[in-house]
Amino acid sequence: MALNINIFFIILSVGLMMIFLLFKPMHIQQHKFIDLPLFELSSFSLYELNKKGLNNIMLGSKATKYNDRYSVENIDYTDNSRNFIANMKSNTGVYKNDIVNLEGNVTYTREDGLVFVAPFITYNKQTTIASTDSNYVLYKGKDRISGTSLRYNNISDQVSSKNVLAIYNFKDKQK
Repeated sequence: MALNINIFFIILSVGLMMIFLLFKPMHIQQHKFIDLPLFELSSFSLYELNKKGLNNIMLGSKATKYNDRYSVENIDYTDNSRNFIANMKSNTGVYKNDIVNLEGNVTYTREDGLVFVAPFITYNKQTTIASTDSNYVLYKGKDRISGTSLRYNNISDQVSSKNVLAIYNFKDKQK
């Protein structure tokens, strides 16, 4: 039985109209990712070298590298670029544009025995200034200083603080 060409085109047209009316195209939602990690590492170690040698060391249990920063868990950061080596440890840290923001049980230790602890610290590599606007406790030997904010300059060895309570032990002169 021969099919008339007109009937063929009518059936084809009806089929195409059914597809057009009954089937909806899949709607794909597009997402705009603003802050996408480039890569993630475990047991992270970063060594910064300059012409003089080892400048900085940053260690951590996990690190995520973004386009403009590193986000590190269990950070252990050592600055070897100045006269005194400074080491900072905390639960988390963000390293961006020569600024290290440390948060959670932060301990700042300098090789001459200066130690201070605070909930969070911001450390500027260029100026070597460690600062916090939270309660802190600073130790050096048997001396103890506490306060509500701290600004410590590693180059000039100057400390400025608010609401200071200091326990200072004077040295006895031996004859």
